[in-house]
Amino acid sequence: MGGRADLRLAERGGWIELLRGPALLFGAIARVRGWAYSRRILPSYDVGVPVVCVGNVAAGGTGKTPMIAWLAREIGAQGRRVGIVSRGYGATEEGPNDEALMLAEMLPSVPHEQDRDRVAAATRLVDAGLDVVLLDDGFQHRRLARDVDIVLLDALRPFGLPAPRGGGAPVRAMLPRGLMREPLSALGRADVVIVTRADSAPPARIDELRALAARHAPGAIFAVASHVPVGLRRRESDAWVERPLTDLDGLAVELFSGIGNPGAFETTALGLGATIEGHRAFGDHHAFTAAELEGLGESVPALTTAKDAARLLASEVPAPGNLLVLDVEMEVAEGRSELEALLGTLAESDAARRRGAIHEGLHG
Repeated sequence: MGGRADLRLAERGGWIELLRGPALLFGAIARVRGWAYSRRILPSYDVGVPVVCVGNVAAGGTGKTPMIAWLAREIGAQGRRVGIVSRGYGATEEGPNDEALMLAEMLPSVPHEQDRDRVAAATRLVDAGLDVVLLDDGFQHRRLARDVDIVLLDALRPFGLPAPRGGGAPVRAMLPRGLMREPLSALGRADVVIVTRADSAPPARIDELRALAARHAPGAIFAVASHVPVGLRRRESDAWVERPLTDLDGLAVELFSGIGNPGAFETTALGLGATIEGHRAFGDHHAFTAAELEGLGESVPALTTAKDAARLLASEVPAPGNLLVLDVEMEVAEGRSELEALLGTLAESDAARRRGAIHEGLHG
């Protein structure tokens, strides 16, 4: 794990502090850009249907993909035809990225458009008959107008970085010194603030984040969610065989991952009773090589995440011979009824948008 950029950024002192200057510039640009959108100097485009955005204020893994899956199911249960839009970081001409592959497994009937031009991607979904768009990782992409902004805060890394190895508070700084994409004041745009991985954090941390949300987003719904393991799969003869989660209890495994928060993966595996012999952790969306996976699964099973498995199996790199995949889903506890009620207002937003279009046609 020592080669991960987030671990280097987590330390204080030394040459890394030279990045404070560029971070100040990045923060200034983010504030000016936000001001320009708020004053409508920079335009946002309405694609004609409700848009629900899921994002964060810090780079890294906060659980956006399982949250998107949860929202898609909830909105679909209301009788709406939902589609997903994302930038598609890591996608190539040969195929979609790991998140799209994972969502295709979780939501096989939900269309997913990946495009740097997210307005164009959303428009294609609307043209195809979809009537709600889920915007994945789009809190800073304000060019696409949205009806609901949901911001996720990882209870383990709310500001993107872990604590320094020697102890102390985590660094809270803008990119490139830290992992903050926007200052915390940006939470004022949020309609919903959801603390994820709450089951892995002490109650005091949840209370701290509740107070933070109340300070920066006083009008937002506050919700608490957990990543809940729901299944275990073993790769056998190029096919998946479902196994009970109890198989991990007392089992020695070696982890490998390329996700934003590998520590959370370790915590989940330990919580299921696994003994971790090692963890080959790489950066988010990492493309594994055969050399990096050499020896995995030979002495003990190799355990990875669903997103990593999707990315690996879509590549030409051979998978470990003794491969286990842990599947997780989002479970919203506190704030669920308020969130469901907010999603229920999407039909009202749609009706208001249609009334506005009719009015403009009659009087424009």
